[in-house]
Amino acid sequence: MSQFFTIHPTDPQQRFINQAVKVIRDGGLIVYPTDSCYALGCQIGNKTAMERMSRIRQTDKNHNFTLVCSDLAEIATYAKVENGAFRLIKSLTPGAYTFILKATHEVPRRLQNPKRKTIGLRVPDHPIAQAILESLAEPLMSSTIIMPGKEMPETDPNIINDLLSKHVDLIIDGGHCGIEPTTIVDMITEPPQIMRQGKGAAFNG
Repeated sequence: MSQFFTIHPTDPQQRFINQAVKVIRDGGLIVYPTDSCYALGCQIGNKTAMERMSRIRQTDKNHNFTLVCSDLAEIATYAKVENGAFRLIKSLTPGAYTFILKATHEVPRRLQNPKRKTIGLRVPDHPIAQAILESLAEPLMSSTIIMPGKEMPETDPNIINDLLSKHVDLIIDGGHCGIEPTTIVDMITEPPQIMRQGKGAAFNG
C-alpha cells in the first residue's frame, strides 16, 4: 500500500515535501498535483519506476513522456531550443503547457520518442510541484493520470488512492487542481502547432 499525504496547496509543509523527495530518490513512483491535473512522477533516470508508470497508463512505445522542470534553465539542459522557440516558451511559462522539443544527450534514449527523438517539457505553476522540484534539484519524469480507456484525467485524490494505492509509493492530496490536461505544443514544426488543446489558452505561434 502507498503512503498518502495531504499537503497544503498554496503553502506546502516542507517536512512532507522532504518525505516526497526521499520517496522519489529511493526509486519510488508518486502521484502529485500540478496546475492542470494530477500526474505520476519519478526520478528521471529510474527505468523501473518509468516502466511502472507505463504499465499504469498502458502507453505504447511512441508515447511522449514529459520532463517537469522548475524553470527555463532546466528546459535548455534537456532540449534543443532555438531563440524563437525560447521566446514563445518563456511567454507561456510557468503554466499548463507541454512543449515537444528535440531532446539533448542529457535525456536517456528510452525517454525519447523513438522516431522523432523528442521529449515533452513543461514548467508547472503549482506550489506543491514547484516545492518538490526545488528540493529534488532536477526534473521529474512525469505523465498525466489518464487511466486506460478514459479520455479525461483523474482529479479526486481519494479515487486515485482507490485506483493506484497498490501501484505507486506515495499519493499527495493537494486538493482540487483542475480537470483539464496541459495544452501540448509541437515546437518542432514551423510555426509551432497545438497537438492537444487543454487548459493552456490558445496562442499565436
